[in-house]
Amino acid sequence: MITIKTDGLTKNFASLVAVDNLNLQIEQGEIFGLVGPDGAGKSTTMRLLTGILDPTSGEAWVYNKHTVKEAEPLKECIAYMSQRFGLYEELTVIENINFYADVYGVVREKRAESIDRLLGFSGLLPFKQRLAGKLSGGMKQKLGLACALIHTPKVLFLDEPTNGVDPVSRRDFWKILYGLLKEKVTIFCSTCYLDEAERCHRVGLMHKGKLLRCDTPDAIKNECKVKTLEEAFITIIKEYESR
Repeated sequence: MITIKTDGLTKNFASLVAVDNLNLQIEQGEIFGLVGPDGAGKSTTMRLLTGILDPTSGEAWVYNKHTVKEAEPLKECIAYMSQRFGLYEELTVIENINFYADVYGVVREKRAESIDRLLGFSGLLPFKQRLAGKLSGGMKQKLGLACALIHTPKVLFLDEPTNGVDPVSRRDFWKILYGLLKEKVTIFCSTCYLDEAERCHRVGLMHKGKLLRCDTPDAIKNECKVKTLEEAFITIIKEYESR
């Protein structure tokens, strides 16, 4: 099943083309990584796919919902964890999760079971009464993820979720993401860490609003005849700039 599809998706801000004719298909249960330099268009792409921004031209569908015509129903089946995901530092871990459960309209009868499950798989159970403001950076990211997942979304959008987080916490965060695949959650993740991109089923390289490559990490490395994604992406961007 195709979970995310774009057809000529384009977004202009005055004379700046932030996303340029994006054509993409992502399967259910896939971890897709979007990689590129600052200003490549990654965050704008996510805002288009989550219905926050309307495209200048082109269309997109997420879980069979049109991102413009069905923006409200779309919110029920997706979660978007932005770079500035809002946690309330004066609330405890469990109070933050309950707050987002209220926001998403999670019924009380199902809430306790969902919260226990989220606290368990995120490793936050021993810290459920701790204030969010007292958590480490890695634990805050896990709490943000738990809050985003409280309504059991089908598609999860993560905008550089481990930026500034220590390597051990990054590894733990990715273990949690792989655990979500058992529930057939589709994950669309932007990252500035190329070792993280290696963990994705497929990656897309975005540069100046254009999707330059979209394939498995191994296929991209083999095409460029290099050993790392970093070397591959440098090669591809240099090739593009030399045209």
